Amino acid sequence: MQPVLQIALDLMHLKRAVEIAHESVDGGADWIEVGTPLIKSEGAEAIRTLRREFPGRKLIADTKTMDVGSFEVEIVAKAGADIITVMGLADDSTVSEAVMAARKYGAEVMVDMLNVHDIVERSKTVEKLGVSYICLHMGIDQQMKGKKAPTEMLKEVVSSTAIPVAAAGGITAETAGRYVEAGASIVIVGGGIIKTENITDAAKNVKKAMAGSKVNTDLARKYGEEELFEAFSRVSTPNISDAYHKQGVIFGLTPHLQPGQRMVGRALTVQTANGDWAKPVEAIDRAKEGDIIVISVGGGNVAVWGELASESAKIMGVRGVVIDGAIRDIDDITASGFPSFSRYVVPNAGEPKGYGGIGIEITICNQTVRNGDWMIGDENGLMVVPKEVAVEVANRSLDVRERENRTREEIRRGSTLSKVNELEKWEPVK
Repeated sequence: MQPVLQIALDLMHLKRAVEIAHESVDGGADWIEVGTPLIKSEGAEAIRTLRREFPGRKLIADTKTMDVGSFEVEIVAKAGADIITVMGLADDSTVSEAVMAARKYGAEVMVDMLNVHDIVERSKTVEKLGVSYICLHMGIDQQMKGKKAPTEMLKEVVSSTAIPVAAAGGITAETAGRYVEAGASIVIVGGGIIKTENITDAAKNVKKAMAGSKVNTDLARKYGEEELFEAFSRVSTPNISDAYHKQGVIFGLTPHLQPGQRMVGRALTVQTANGDWAKPVEAIDRAKEGDIIVISVGGGNVAVWGELASESAKIMGVRGVVIDGAIRDIDDITASGFPSFSRYVVPNAGEPKGYGGIGIEITICNQTVRNGDWMIGDENGLMVVPKEVAVEVANRSLDVRERENRTREEIRRGSTLSKVNELEKWEPVK
């Protein structure tokens, strides 16, 4: 079959989904997917509504069925779905029942291989059970951890089966062409289109990529470990707070930044005593380019850092300093563009006595910070993100930022934040 673009409407609100679907079709989207969140949020009515809006389009109900295949297929097929998804992890009887029910109502079944261990063998099995499509799916939560959809596996499945194969999971205009080259008959795109200000142009770009054109975009891109500085530099601390469920916020320190400046880097930790600036200054010699020196002074009010330390740190490639204590020379430090956060700004410094340590676990304003954790600061405040979850938090933060971009566009068109999110409708039922 000629490769088709399937737009995944993974949204909460039906009104927004209809508008985005129309703009996507204007940009060349061929098939329309009623995403799992939309079905859970709005029920079968979402399928009925989109069927009325798009009578001539192939409509996919992404039910992700795991049990009672016949019953669930009947519900959504009667509502107007042409294709219904069943999970590859479901029992064979569930797949068979879904296929037989779909045939009664003139529909088809697509099997989603999310988390299936042996995708090739399972694809062969479900093909024999009568399904019409196979979907290789890299889930959103997997994408957030930096995992990439495997195109080599796609090639293997395409060569092992005779039915069309779909690819889904983090596909953008930049990558869509690779999946077509690997044999995908259906390219499923969600965030790479629905999070954009201009849905129509985004869909057009994906179609161009599927046809062989090269398209460059950062939209919906997922970052790996080696790209975290770039990823965290693209988001704000509010984005990170939302993505990290309000964890990692460091309260009580004041930012000393130039307007619009952000501080991003890995923590080099320092423990010292009030006024003892020996270990903070010694840490500069141990710092690697891109580090942020994070100093625990227990809230002491005698400075352990000043302008000369900042100048020295800048030369070594240090990207900032965080002090749960006092700093001085803040006018010169801020003017130089060296980012800093501190509890106090004072004129008085202490003496270099050498107490404490470097590279050890410390506490800053009741938040634990370890060597190598990520520190992100801006005019809104300061965050620490543990190194073990940094890739996932960075990607989820970018997702928050991109979704806000779409919301902002809808507000600019004449809506309001309350209307976009249908707040009254979604208040808890009393």
